[in-house]
Amino acid sequence: MDGDMLYSIGELARRTGLTVKTIRFYSDRGIVAPTDRSPAGYRLYGIDAAARLDLVRTLRDLGVGLPTIRRVVDRELSLPEVAATHAEALAVQIRVLRLRHAVLTAVAERGLTAEETDLMHKLARLSVDERHRLIGDFLDAAFGSHDTAPAWAGIRRSMTPEIPDSPEAEQVRAWVEWAQLAADPDFRAGVRRMAEDHAAEQAQDDTTGPRRDLGAVVRDRVGPALAAGIAPTSHQADPIVAALAAHCADVLDSPDDTESRRRLLARLESASDPRRDRYLQLLAVINGWPAPESLGPAFNWSIEAVRVRMER
Repeated sequence: MDGDMLYSIGELARRTGLTVKTIRFYSDRGIVAPTDRSPAGYRLYGIDAAARLDLVRTLRDLGVGLPTIRRVVDRELSLPEVAATHAEALAVQIRVLRLRHAVLTAVAERGLTAEETDLMHKLARLSVDERHRLIGDFLDAAFGSHDTAPAWAGIRRSMTPEIPDSPEAEQVRAWVEWAQLAADPDFRAGVRRMAEDHAAEQAQDDTTGPRRDLGAVVRDRVGPALAAGIAPTSHQADPIVAALAAHCADVLDSPDDTESRRRLLARLESASDPRRDRYLQLLAVINGWPAPESLGPAFNWSIEAVRVRMER
């Protein structure tokens, strides 16, 4: 019967598709030992040797080392144990490769210098604790000691990146760019100003409840004007500017005067910083959120509309 047959090393090579040299290599290391020898001293192998060699080839393709393979075929280690260990090791390798791919892609796309590339590589390799410290440092700089208030706490949560344990390459690239942006002192100061303005707008009023933030007012009032093609300098824009000015005066608890409109213009200019939109875009990629709506065009429209009327 086939199970009782013995095969020369050449015959075994033909059955398995491995080279004679490879089989001899495994045989010399005791991984696939010969069953017997011919009268001339040549090695002979049983049918089980072909099954062993198939397993060895599979494990080698999966990156398992020879010492471990020998323990598996000798049944000193169970295959599930080995598979679990190597799956974990491969997961680590995949994360490293994703980081490398993300950095190299960003370098190619953004034309980075050697110094910028080095910084990006370091940011991509930060440990979980190091990432949390960097995020906390940015949020503390932006919110300071006020983040215990409900309004501030909500803003802080909405501004917090939460990169997953096994991020996609796109998330790694977004994280690195986010970290570079968050380290910019000027951007930090701008975020703090916007957070303070937003928190002021969310302050509770005894009669009307929480106020709407300026971004929501701009979106609702200016969005339709943009869609309708209304120019910020036209008379059709007058009631829209009046609504924005009234909102600002209400927040400041002051009359709608020159000073109030000056403050409105300053807040619109601060909120129109393109880095703000970029921050929110990066945050959405990192956290797996839907892409945010850009308010840049609406803020720019509002700035021109308010400025023109202040200069009249």
